[in-house]
Amino acid sequence: MQTEVLLDRFLTGLAPLAPVAVWAHGSLAGGDYQEGRSDLDLIAVLPSLTPRTVWRLAKAHARLRAEPLSGHLHCTYLTPSADMDRRHLTWAHEELFKRPVTPVTRRELHSFGRVLLGRPPAELLPPVSDRELAYFVVRDQRDFWRPALDNAPLWTRDVWVDLGLLTFARASVTLREGRLISKREALERLPGLGAPVEVVEDIRGRRYGEPGPAVENRAALTRGYLGPAIDGLVAAYD
Repeated sequence: MQTEVLLDRFLTGLAPLAPVAVWAHGSLAGGDYQEGRSDLDLIAVLPSLTPRTVWRLAKAHARLRAEPLSGHLHCTYLTPSADMDRRHLTWAHEELFKRPVTPVTRRELHSFGRVLLGRPPAELLPPVSDRELAYFVVRDQRDFWRPALDNAPLWTRDVWVDLGLLTFARASVTLREGRLISKREALERLPGLGAPVEVVEDIRGRRYGEPGPAVENRAALTRGYLGPAIDGLVAAYD
């Protein structure tokens, strides 16, 4: 698989920095990975993150740009004493920036993270309580996804339709059942949550089969559903 080749080359390039651990989360760890469609979501723990280390990381990622699937490789870099409330250096979308390691990511790592190198997540990452996880999920729906619905042009793009609906379904299950689910299971849950069936089938085709004709009024259908759905979820659990 091209995925394994890319991971091997990534780890080889990281070796001079003596990583303490490298983990996979998301679909690659959870059994829902679709080569060429899914992202490669990684966390690497390094002994330190000095300016020279950051420069070497940028060079290492630049050397991978010509590799198949390299655009899907996303990696956040931590140190063993990293503060989980802060944003952390991340390579994604072909650039370096900072973003947080969310409670959902940490729970994934503790529950089913795939150890690619070194020590397991339980030895280096603080656990995530059910209360902390639920608080984050509600806040994410309320403060990120709900306001995003007001930006209509975003919802003409596949990624917003897909992630908006799938994240809502996953949030619903996490809050009601206290567990994380895959994107595939989220897709199966959406019709029962009242999501527009034609949009769900559009996502299914693009993620797991052959894409069909574009759904007419897809953006309007998605936004029309998610607005009240998110409001109801937040009202029930906030």
